[in-house]
Amino acid sequence: MLNKGLLGQTPHRGFGSSRSIWSVLHLDPLLLLLLLVLIAGGLVVLYSGADRNIEVVKAQGVRMAVAFVVMLVFAQLDPSVYRRWAPWLYLVGLGALLAVLLVGVGAKGAQRWLALPGLPRFQPSELMKLVVPMMAAWFLSRHFLPPRLTHVAISLAIVLIPMVMIIQQPDLGTALLVGAAGLFVVFFAGISWKLIGAFVGLASVAAPLMWFFVMRDYQKQRVLTLLDPQSDPLGAGWNIIQSKTAIGSGGWSGKGWLQGTQSHLEFLPESHTDFIVAVLAEEFGFVGMLVLLFTYLLILMRCLYIAVNAQDSFGRLLAGALTMTFFIYIFVKIGMVSGLLPVVGVPLPLISYGGTSIVTLMAAFGVLMSVHTHRRMISA
Repeated sequence: MLNKGLLGQTPHRGFGSSRSIWSVLHLDPLLLLLLLVLIAGGLVVLYSGADRNIEVVKAQGVRMAVAFVVMLVFAQLDPSVYRRWAPWLYLVGLGALLAVLLVGVGAKGAQRWLALPGLPRFQPSELMKLVVPMMAAWFLSRHFLPPRLTHVAISLAIVLIPMVMIIQQPDLGTALLVGAAGLFVVFFAGISWKLIGAFVGLASVAAPLMWFFVMRDYQKQRVLTLLDPQSDPLGAGWNIIQSKTAIGSGGWSGKGWLQGTQSHLEFLPESHTDFIVAVLAEEFGFVGMLVLLFTYLLILMRCLYIAVNAQDSFGRLLAGALTMTFFIYIFVKIGMVSGLLPVVGVPLPLISYGGTSIVTLMAAFGVLMSVHTHRRMISA
């Protein structure tokens, strides 16, 4: 009997004898189409955000192509492969995080990358966004659900160990995303609301301790800037003030593609990475933002459908957690540029210029497609 969780338990039959090209390739056509639409639109916005630098767009296109290959490869693997390899991937990930702390490559005051001979520089913490929920799903799916308190405690340890290592780099934004990915697995496993309330209470108590003993000065400054950006309008508050100005100036339909003044006159910093949402809002307006959010919504709905209809607990927990992590990306990034959340180094999914984060996201979508397309025949 399949274990129960918050995402349901109804099994589905296999594809049968007649298989479409999509099932042969283990791809979900609707999800694939939505991703292609989002990526194509993202390249258009990136060209403007990068001040018409076609080389940036070409580099992003190459990274997208590599990410698509990664997604295709991950989609071919049966979910049982991920279940079997989860503990080993987790140990390798912890080893890579330790290597970052010891011999990692530093940039802008942070030590977050590894440069191995023969391989491009990469950020192991990004990979943990996929590995941590996979490990938590592996552990919890081996026991009856909802989990006992002991199993919840072990799951939290699985999540907290890499979080602490990532915070040391320092990279609080990525650490929180990794933690969220793992905690979503625990939530979907069906823990009681009383236990959730207890965790929220502990987090509230821990918040002041984090402020005094964990957060660094620049992280505290981001929070203070969020509360009062006008306190330092030419310094710490400059970025968020210019971002909000760009968003507000876009109005209903925007100023037009390549016509944004805040980004092209260099008032808006990091317009092709951290603040690309502001570029989109300024040039395409409220309508453009609605289209973007609606596309994201369709992707999230499709991913949740895949999670609900997964055949076993491992697939449901992992797919649900990856879907909600994608949501957190969107929520944090849009909240950041609109002045509702502190500025953190989180990319807008499949829009912002980036490398490792894009590959990790597409790998996650590959896992989701694997869960959806590798279906076993279940006897009545």
